[in-house]
Amino acid sequence: MKFGVFDHLDRGSVSLAEHFENRLKLAEVYDRAGFHAYHIAEHHGTPLGMASSPSVFLAAVAQRTKRLRFGPLVYTLSLTHPLRIIEEVCMLDQMSGGRLELGIGRGSSPYEMGYFGVNAQNSGKLYIESYDVVMMGLTSKVINFEGEHFKFKDVPVELECVQKPHPPIWYGMSAPAAVPWAAQNGVNIVCNGPSLPVKAITDRYREVWLEKFGTDETPMPFMGLGRHIVIADTHKEAYQIGERGFNCWYNSLQHLWRANGNPMKSYPIPEDFSAAVDRGIVLVGTADEVAEKLQQEIDISGVNYVLTRFAFGDLSYQESLHSLTLFEQEVMPRFEPEVVMA
Repeated sequence: MKFGVFDHLDRGSVSLAEHFENRLKLAEVYDRAGFHAYHIAEHHGTPLGMASSPSVFLAAVAQRTKRLRFGPLVYTLSLTHPLRIIEEVCMLDQMSGGRLELGIGRGSSPYEMGYFGVNAQNSGKLYIESYDVVMMGLTSKVINFEGEHFKFKDVPVELECVQKPHPPIWYGMSAPAAVPWAAQNGVNIVCNGPSLPVKAITDRYREVWLEKFGTDETPMPFMGLGRHIVIADTHKEAYQIGERGFNCWYNSLQHLWRANGNPMKSYPIPEDFSAAVDRGIVLVGTADEVAEKLQQEIDISGVNYVLTRFAFGDLSYQESLHSLTLFEQEVMPRFEPEVVMA
C-alpha cells in the first residue's frame, strides 16, 4: 500500500502568500515522510482551488522537494491549448528529474468551463482531441493532427520528458463503464465517495488488466481512493477540527453551484459531516482509530493507493502538520510490508 496526497488548495483564512507557503512547507514534509506523490486540482473562479495554473505551483514544488512525485489531478484539457500542456509537462518533468505524474480530465464544473467559452456540447470533443495531441507531442518530435478543433501540420516539438514514453497518466473514475480504456492503457485511476461502489470499479479494473497483462511482469497501475483525514490527541479534538475544516471546504466546493442557484445534490461526498464520517469518507480520531478505519476502507474498496487530504478548508498549518506528523509516525508504518527474515 502506498500513500499520496490530494490537495484542492482551497481558500482558507490566511493570505494567499501565506497559503501558498504553507502548502509548500507541507510538501516538504510529504517528501521527507515518504509519500509517493502530491496531486493538486485545477479550478477557476472559485475558492475551491487557488492553483488555477497548476504548473506554476508545481514548479515551486519541484524545487522544494527531492523525492516526492507530483502532478495535476487534473489538467483540464478542454480549457488549455494542447501545445502549451505539452511544453509545461516536459518542463516540469525535466525540472524535477522525472517526477511528474500527469492527471488529465475534461472538467466537471459547467460554470468554470463556461468562463472559457466551453460548454457541454463541445467539451467532450475538445478533451478527446487535446488528449490525442498531447500524447502525440510527448512521444514524437513532430505533430500532425487533423481534428474538428485542432489542426496541426509539421509542428515541431523541441522539449521532451525525462520519463519515456511519457509520465504516468492519471484519470478520475466514477463508474465501472469507464474502466476498460484505463486498464488497457495502463492509466492510474482515482475514486471518491463510499468504498463499496469503488469496489465494483477496482474489481473490473483488475479483471480487464489481467486479461491484457496477466502473463507479463508489467506492474499494476494505481487504483486510488481519496480520504479526508484528521488525527489529533483525542477523538473529540479531531472531530471538532475536522468538522470545522470540512464545512469550510464544502462551502467552497458548492460556491459556484449555489451562486448559480443550482447546488450539487449528487456529489459522492455528502455535505453533512457526520454522514461523511459514518460512511468512512472522512477519517477522524486518534492515530489508532484512523489506522483501523483506514484499513477497513482499503479492504472494502480494493484499492492499492490512498490519496490523503490533511490540508483543507480553514485548517491551520499547525493543525494539518500535527495530523500529518501523527499519520507519518503512527499510521503509515502499520501499512508497510513486513520484512521476512531468512
